Amino acid sequence: MRELGIFLFFAGLIAILAPYLLPANFRFPLLDWMNNWGSTVAWVIKGGMTLLGLGLWLGSRNRT
Repeated sequence: MRELGIFLFFAGLIAILAPYLLPANFRFPLLDWMNNWGSTVAWVIKGGMTLLGLGLWLGSRNRT
């Protein structure tokens, strides 16, 4: 579960930071599907993915 948590956490961070770090006309297809439901739902998906990943990562950290 720790690896899944790390993956979800960093994927969520990349999804949150990508629009601010990349040029405005750049479209990343793996992240673009979130915007199909609107901006608010996309932020909920990105934030939920990041928080779930952080929870899995920290929750399994002591059980190594």
